[in-house]
Amino acid sequence: MASFPQPGSVTICEINRDFITADSLSDDRAKESYAKVLGFVFSPIPFRSEQLLPDLEPGAVSDHEQNNEAVSRNGFAAVKEKLIDSFKCMFFPGKLNLTTEVDCQGVSWHPHKHILAFISGQNQITIRDYEDSAEGKDPCVLTSDYQKDITTLEWRPNSGKMLSVAAKGGICIWSASYPGNSASVRSGVSSSLGTVSRGSGVRWTLVDFLRSRNGEQISSLCWNPDGRYLASASYRSSSFTIWDVAQGQGTPIRRGLGAISMVKWSPSGDYFLTAKFDGTFYLWETNTWTSEPWSSAGGCVTGATWDPEGRMILLAFSDSVTLGSIHFSSRFPSLDAHLLPVELPEIASSTGSHGIEKIAWDSSGERLALSYRGGGDIYCGLIAVYDVKRTTLVSLSLVGFIRGPGEKPKPMAFAFHNKFKQGPLLSVCWSSGFCCTYPLIFRSHILP
Repeated sequence: MASFPQPGSVTICEINRDFITADSLSDDRAKESYAKVLGFVFSPIPFRSEQLLPDLEPGAVSDHEQNNEAVSRNGFAAVKEKLIDSFKCMFFPGKLNLTTEVDCQGVSWHPHKHILAFISGQNQITIRDYEDSAEGKDPCVLTSDYQKDITTLEWRPNSGKMLSVAAKGGICIWSASYPGNSASVRSGVSSSLGTVSRGSGVRWTLVDFLRSRNGEQISSLCWNPDGRYLASASYRSSSFTIWDVAQGQGTPIRRGLGAISMVKWSPSGDYFLTAKFDGTFYLWETNTWTSEPWSSAGGCVTGATWDPEGRMILLAFSDSVTLGSIHFSSRFPSLDAHLLPVELPEIASSTGSHGIEKIAWDSSGERLALSYRGGGDIYCGLIAVYDVKRTTLVSLSLVGFIRGPGEKPKPMAFAFHNKFKQGPLLSVCWSSGFCCTYPLIFRSHILP
């Protein structure tokens, strides 16, 4: 039977298909349930839009209970409206008349470290390093004149601490600097410093700004697996761009494509997905950059996630509670593939939803998280977590639901840590103003 959090409770973690809940956010409950197994407590991170930051009292950012009280006085209604605008409204040109949300990566785990970055305001990024006790208590907030109307972000693979941020007019590239080892800033870019972390000496420097053609708003970006190339797209551009970041140069691909909502590189780097707002999507092979078009009767693609080996990709659609699973029938660079349905009967029967908003697949391939539209008073705003079995086909078994903190919380963005050795680790930015992390523990050999 699926684990269901009662209204008024908040989810802490999963232990063997059972989701542990509490009456309120509490590090004590986390210590009781998973800290002895993992060696970490992933404390919730409160955030506000930059308009509210000056009102914070000293120390409020590092004390989520004190901040929660302040939040109840000020209200996160303004924050929710501001962030939903930045996550949603910029994506949909009026002529498309779309009412659904398209998944954008508003939260990202560092590929090899316990460092979390997420969009915490229209023009700002928050970074927390859970491995550094000093930095973990006082998150960095990154702002810059270049960094306006942020839509998505992603850590660069194989490059230390480097973060890409999609914004109006281009892509901000941030890098960590240390005493005696300052990050190199590209000529022509004015360096902009983030908050200096107490004790660690780490500071974040804006080292490059990759300007989009005609100053378009960047709506999606994705690194290739080795971190050399960065793909970006804008719904106002007729092509997507592949950036050689070391050279600072971008190459447009396929003029005439237009209105791209999403780009996703496969884990192997062999394949590439682009989705459009009109419901069509393209699979590319990256050897010659040729593609095959696809379409679906389920509406536009709202979410896409590759399996860990890049052998298949799961797609979510705006007007369907059935996922699509695309399997390649031949070896690379062949684009021969077939699309199969992956049913989610509980979403339709229990929640009454008619469409999936966002999906994320753990790098072990064992857990899938998704959010959905609607759901009524009881099921609204929850994240469904599935156990995944992969043979020839993908089969899903509902484990349970995650409920966020605050009043009527809605998951605005979520992502798994790709290299957490002790099991899936899911982080969610909630509309109520908290970024929460949920360990999903189900392997018997790591449990006491």
